[in-house]
Amino acid sequence: MVRNLLQDMVKIKTSKPTPITVRIKASSSTPITGRPARNAFGTTDTGGEKEKISDSIKRTDKRPRYRIYFVALISVVFLLFALSFLFSGAKVTVVPKIKEISLNENLSAIKDSSVPGLSFDLAVISGEENKIIQGGEEKDVSIKAVGIVLIYNSYSSSSQALDIDTRLEGSNGKIYKTNKRITVPGITKDGKPGSVAVNIYAAEAGEEYNSSPLDFEIFGFKGTPKYSKFYARSKGEIAGGFKGKSSVVSSLDKVNVVSELKAALEAKLSKKIADQIPSGFVLFKNAIFLDIDDKNATFTPNKDGTLLANIKGTLYGFLFNEKKLATKIAQDIIDKYDGSEVYIPNIRDLAFFLSDKETISFADIKNINFSLSGTPQIVWKVDEEKFIADILNKKKTDFNLILAQYPSIDTAQLVLRPFWKSSFPDKSSSIKVIVNYPK
Repeated sequence: MVRNLLQDMVKIKTSKPTPITVRIKASSSTPITGRPARNAFGTTDTGGEKEKISDSIKRTDKRPRYRIYFVALISVVFLLFALSFLFSGAKVTVVPKIKEISLNENLSAIKDSSVPGLSFDLAVISGEENKIIQGGEEKDVSIKAVGIVLIYNSYSSSSQALDIDTRLEGSNGKIYKTNKRITVPGITKDGKPGSVAVNIYAAEAGEEYNSSPLDFEIFGFKGTPKYSKFYARSKGEIAGGFKGKSSVVSSLDKVNVVSELKAALEAKLSKKIADQIPSGFVLFKNAIFLDIDDKNATFTPNKDGTLLANIKGTLYGFLFNEKKLATKIAQDIIDKYDGSEVYIPNIRDLAFFLSDKETISFADIKNINFSLSGTPQIVWKVDEEKFIADILNKKKTDFNLILAQYPSIDTAQLVLRPFWKSSFPDKSSSIKVIVNYPK
């Protein structure tokens, strides 16, 4: 039974189809080589049909490649188009209006920036210069001590004039005198006493008048209400007093030494004052004046036979607001000046000359007359923020009309991105204005 079942299973198994073998008998007279081959259906494959099939396959292979290239090209164009809008903007390069003029103008200024018109500020700095020199022949000499004091007025808001040689009584009981006529300002609006600096010298020669800083009363006001309201305090030591035998210096040597010390002191104080000039102010080279009285030059004997040459002085410098001064020059020189903001890049090269400088009391000066000469270059300032606001979202064709409204602009060059745009961006951040000011 088992055997029969296995036999049945073998019978049921599907048998493979027997392949059909087609044999072609070659004729002895006809060579097989070169005959067209027959396929299983008995048809003949010719060479021409093979070529047609090959060309068809090639054309089919090329079509997808052309499509890929076309899609890639369109994508690149679209990307460039999108990037052009992403980085769109406008750049305007401006050349401002510039006018070079010949200047030789007389001007005046007042020491009060709160009033209309041109004003000045007065920079004041004091110092001293020393030098050891060899003494000459010994002689009996008498030298008076010298110093500087600040005199205060807490009496009233009115100023007080004090004559030259006004006597000051020091807290050491000695009498000293002022070396020039001065005016002590009154009490200020905020209640502070007015004050002025002045050089003093001892009433008599001798070392006993040399002293550390002292307090002073004005001797001539004794017995009056002003006596307690006017007072003085020395700035630094009072020194140089001497009486006895000492080496002396010839008059010619004194002149040479004093001249040398003045030059050194002026250079030192000029550097100090230049370092303190506020931004936006100009100090002309010839607007600096060193005030040194002959009594401020001393020659103090040393124990080794040498002399200590010393001078003390105060440097005054006239400072001008650069913007206001440039505007004043433009108003006086330029025809039909419309008040536009201007500046002068070479303003510091102008020559300054102070009128009546020999008779001016620099400590009390309130107004000055002076002249400026040279060839200043006046440059108009361009209001960049206003200019950007005016061209914002405007058509490119309106650009020249907008430029015509700006007399401060000489020429301007416009670049729009992308190049086919016909209007300015609608955001100020996308507009860049470059003004080529001269250096």
